Amino acid sequence: MTNVVTRPGHGTEQALLDAAERLLVDVGAAGITTRRVAEEAGANHGLVHYYFGSVEQLLVRVLERFTERVIERQRELYAADTPFLDKWRTAMSYLEEDRPYQKIWFELQGLAWNRPELQERLARVHGEWRAVLAEAFAPVSKQLGLELPVEALVTLVYTFNEGIILDRLSGIETGHKELLDWIDGWLERRTS
Repeated sequence: MTNVVTRPGHGTEQALLDAAERLLVDVGAAGITTRRVAEEAGANHGLVHYYFGSVEQLLVRVLERFTERVIERQRELYAADTPFLDKWRTAMSYLEEDRPYQKIWFELQGLAWNRPELQERLARVHGEWRAVLAEAFAPVSKQLGLELPVEALVTLVYTFNEGIILDRLSGIETGHKELLDWIDGWLERRTS
C-alpha cells in the first residue's frame, strides 16, 4: 500500500475550494465574500488570502479545478473506441448534467471582463476546451463532409454550446431541443 503524503493545510485549502464552488453555484460571484467562503468551509477567513491571495483568485482556481475534472472526462469520451455519433450524443447530454460547471464558467467570464489579471487564466481554460474539441473533430471532419477548417469548426461548436448554455442560464430553452434533434439527425445521416 502506498502512503499519500499531503502538505500541511491541504485539507483546509480543498475545503475552501469546495465551499467556493458550492457558493458560486448557489449565490454567484457577487454573493461571495472572504468571510462567507470561510464560514462555509469552517475555516478562518484569513486563510482565503493566505492560500489564494484574494477571493477572485480563489474563484478562478475553482474554475480551473472544475475544468480539470470535466476535461479529463471529455478526453476519455473522445478517446473511446465508439462511433462519433455516440460521442456527440453523450457530450450533448452533458449540457444538462454540467449546469453547475456552466454557471461557474459564465460567472467567472463576467468577473474577468474588467480584470485583465483574471482574463489570462480564463483564456487558458478556454484554450483547453478548444484543444479538446480540436482533438475530437479533427479525425471526423472529413467523414462529415465538412469543408470547414477544424479551427473554424471548433469555434462553431464552442460558440454554439456557449449560446445554448447562456440561454439556459437565463431561463430560455426555446428551440434548443429542436436544434439538437436536427443536428443529431444530420450527424446520423453523415456517419451511417
